[in-house]
Amino acid sequence: MDESRDPEREYEPGSRKTILIDGKPLPEMLDERMIHDVVHGFYDKIRADDLLGPIFNGVIRDEDWPKHLQKMCDFWSSGLLRTVHYTGRPLQPHLVIPDLGEEHFRRWLTLFRATVHEICPPPVAKLFMDRAIRIAHSFRLARAFHHGESTLSIRPILEGTL
Repeated sequence: MDESRDPEREYEPGSRKTILIDGKPLPEMLDERMIHDVVHGFYDKIRADDLLGPIFNGVIRDEDWPKHLQKMCDFWSSGLLRTVHYTGRPLQPHLVIPDLGEEHFRRWLTLFRATVHEICPPPVAKLFMDRAIRIAHSFRLARAFHHGESTLSIRPILEGTL
């Protein structure tokens, strides 16, 4: 063990190693608290939404929401901060929800966009949105493939079209 290493310094602001996301340094202001605020703010919108609320509230019981929210915080922390909190498979639960279509993914992205733009500085909001758009696209492709549909006409939903 390196005796010169000070474990307390590892948690001081500005002392974390540079994390690269898509070849760019992760903005310093992005931290677990911001991820928590985004996840909780987003799912508050989801649960109240006329289109998405019934789907999510039908799949996740009231008593299971805290666990789901923590899992989503862990997911985003692992993806953006490179922590190892999340160990699940996010696609699987979405494949079994019937009748998820283009309008659902558009609304999901619209609500997510509103949330990150309310909470995050522009570079962090862009980082979240770039990742969310990729996730939505991969889920849409996987759902089509899973249901035996053609994926040739599925194009990414761009933020400017929301």
